[in-house]
Amino acid sequence: MEQKSANKYFSTVGDGSGLAQSEGLYKEELQLALRNSGMPLEALRYPITPTGLHYLLIHYDIPAVTADQWRLKIAGRVATPLNLTLEEIKKRPRRTIPVTMECAGNGRALFAPRRISQPWLLDAIGNAEWTGTPLRTVLQEAGIRGDAAEIVFTGLDQGVEGDQIQHYQRSLTVDEATRDEVLLVYEMNGAPLPPQHGYPLRLLKPGWYGMASVKWLDRIEAVAEPFQGYQMVRAYRYAQSAEDPGEAVNVMRARALMIPPGIPDFMTRERLVSAGPVTLTGKAWAGHGGVSRVELSVDGGSTWSKAELGESASPYARRTWTFVWDAKPGACVLHVRATDAEGNMQPVDQQWNYGGYGNNGVQRVNVVVR
Repeated sequence: MEQKSANKYFSTVGDGSGLAQSEGLYKEELQLALRNSGMPLEALRYPITPTGLHYLLIHYDIPAVTADQWRLKIAGRVATPLNLTLEEIKKRPRRTIPVTMECAGNGRALFAPRRISQPWLLDAIGNAEWTGTPLRTVLQEAGIRGDAAEIVFTGLDQGVEGDQIQHYQRSLTVDEATRDEVLLVYEMNGAPLPPQHGYPLRLLKPGWYGMASVKWLDRIEAVAEPFQGYQMVRAYRYAQSAEDPGEAVNVMRARALMIPPGIPDFMTRERLVSAGPVTLTGKAWAGHGGVSRVELSVDGGSTWSKAELGESASPYARRTWTFVWDAKPGACVLHVRATDAEGNMQPVDQQWNYGGYGNNGVQRVNVVVR
């Protein structure tokens, strides 16, 4: 991979620390925010997120792909390298799974200081139906050799990051890559993948944050050693500084979000509701194992009450929760939190990390009751 200093092309943002010390946004962050998009929280009401409302993060550019010329290459430590067309992939066993997907940086802008990057609040989420073929059967067809340790996925998107000119690349261990739910996806919500979501083919790794589901797949390679690419060893780490190697970001942490009740103030998004019984509702999810409990606080986090939980459409999709609140006139802050199947509860205030990843601190909703 070619190595160059990004500063030959781009000016340094901020004070050189990579962190924003104030609440204001840099123009580079605004540029990222306008290229990418979150899901309006009122869209939590849809069982399946409409494609145009599903969150979107594009690291570099949307690559130009011609489907009839595109091929998926399977190579490396395999007995039989493959070179597959899209139509050949579509002829393989077909599976559709509802999956909740969340960006690892969701909540980054709520940290202080925050990493200078895509300034997500709480809207980097979506719940789509994804259709494709199990990756495991394709890898079995290629014949993974016994000395393979990881599977590396390379997208067609290319850019400069961390002083490297690179394609977006991520890896999974052989065991993780061959789980039943991992798919090579070519449809989203019953239609061909849109260009921005990885057309013609992407990886889907349910239960993990979205960075693992590599888009615009170009090649899949079995390798003998753990992959040391930028997106594995420098990005997506729970670290305390730019130099700290930290721990890898992978499984989604528990999160509950509320459909904003009442009506909003245009600028602040503070909510206005009428006094009396108010049904609060929203969605909750977690990685492998899912959510076991959701709780609400209507007094700013002093006391908590259990919400009613609905069923999930799949082991990897969110659950609906509901709670009836007897709203009294005045101002208040509503809190909602989830607990996963292993007992991990959303914190009131999440522990800070340098990259701004995995911030699943409880949602706070400012409400005025009239």
